[in-house]
Amino acid sequence: MAMNIEQARLNMVENQVRPWDVLDGRVLEVIGRVHREDFVAAEHRQLAFADLCLPLGHSEVMMKPVVEGRVLQALELQPTDRVLEIGTGSGYLTACLAILSAQVTSVDMHADFTAAAAQRLQAAGIVNASLVTAEAVQAWQPDGLFDALVVTGAVFEIPPHWLTWLKPGARLLAVRGLSPAQQATLLTHEGAGRYREETLFETDLPYLTHAEPPQRFVF
Repeated sequence: MAMNIEQARLNMVENQVRPWDVLDGRVLEVIGRVHREDFVAAEHRQLAFADLCLPLGHSEVMMKPVVEGRVLQALELQPTDRVLEIGTGSGYLTACLAILSAQVTSVDMHADFTAAAAQRLQAAGIVNASLVTAEAVQAWQPDGLFDALVVTGAVFEIPPHWLTWLKPGARLLAVRGLSPAQQATLLTHEGAGRYREETLFETDLPYLTHAEPPQRFVF
């Protein structure tokens, strides 16, 4: 039996995302508006609205809808915001960020990810997202500062130079710590080198390349 796409989308928003304390109307509207099923591999289309992390390739995953909702809500994006996304992945979160903000720069080290995401974003009518193929943990440097920075893979520790990419008042959201008990952490730049830190929820994501925990040697 064919899946009723619109009913599945509504169920995702009302029965998964909203009950996980995502109450921001703009965020719920965007999650219900962007066609998530168009941002997953064809073989996973039937699972596009499931409460699952979906494989993307390169040992990376698409975050669960509930996690995406909490991330978008925590960033408190404004229509004038300039956003940096580290880890383009499927491009789904990129699309949501773009609708909620003025401009998104999304960086991914995998050229096949950025190429596929570019096609999906164009098909979705997203015109204010720029995709960059680069390694953003150690090598890439942005042009200018951002109002929000979101990381779609886990890091053992937040690289200190990422903080220098934030405007005063900007927010950085990253999943940090040791798997399987990583913490979604929100840092707010309060100016003069001060950052307010808030732990939002626990989750588990694959690490970004070059952001893994240090290896432990057992003798």
